Amino acid sequence: MTQVVSAFSEISDHYEAAFVDLWGCMHNGLTAFPEAVAAMQAFRANGGRVVFVTNAPRPRASVAAQIEGLGIPTDAWDAIATSGDAARVALFQGAVGSRIWFMGEPRDRVFLEPPRIVESPLPIEEVPLGDAEGIVCCGPFDPMADPELNRPELLLAKQRGLKLLCANPDIIVDRGESREWCAGAVAKLYEEMGGTSLYFGKPHPPIYDLARRRLAALGNLPPDDRIICIGDGWGTDIQGALGEGLDCLAVTGGLAARETGTAPGGQPDTALLDAFTQEQGMTPQYAIGFLR
Repeated sequence: MTQVVSAFSEISDHYEAAFVDLWGCMHNGLTAFPEAVAAMQAFRANGGRVVFVTNAPRPRASVAAQIEGLGIPTDAWDAIATSGDAARVALFQGAVGSRIWFMGEPRDRVFLEPPRIVESPLPIEEVPLGDAEGIVCCGPFDPMADPELNRPELLLAKQRGLKLLCANPDIIVDRGESREWCAGAVAKLYEEMGGTSLYFGKPHPPIYDLARRRLAALGNLPPDDRIICIGDGWGTDIQGALGEGLDCLAVTGGLAARETGTAPGGQPDTALLDAFTQEQGMTPQYAIGFLR
């Protein structure tokens, strides 16, 4: 059974490092959560290390600038591992070919910059779908529109046997009070249509490998039983942590607020939480309404 805690400090002494989700745990897409920021600052002050592990489809430098603008200061974290960085490595090593059709918003085009850690990166050319060897999906063209609108293009891609590189496995995120579609929704639709999607963010292993490398670069890499994951997405954060054999603190006031009966600023209803974990087939070690 999941243990509900009132603050991260109740369990933080058991861990040397935390892999922490950003959207839904540290911010809501518009502004930072002050209590979450304070919790990470306190953990670091006591010797802990914080790696933000995010399914953002952009490089870590771009994410660092974004979260600073949202109100998350640099003394609340040590390193960042992004789905975008993990997927960029695969792209420039030839995962979907050199001529690609790009899906995403204009701000996502930074994804097409070669990562420094890849030697001799494959030259990437953005072309129309009819000339493409593969698809790079950082998200829908319009995050507020149903991904079904992309079905005609995806059908053509499937008929041509193109692979879709998904830079962000998240299905949805909540920006303030608005719910937006992510690249994972497009990739899921493509698979349902019979296409092939490649994933590199949570819950898949590549981003955890990257997070461990970022953590090791800070000093000694602690054993897995001294690393805890913190997140609000059952299909990404919780599934990924359990799949990696890592302990997990589920933040129920994010994407699962309704299912767990978590009111703003409150804690989950234990009966609803137990029912939800059973329904999902995933039981995190700990849960908290909001990271604090």
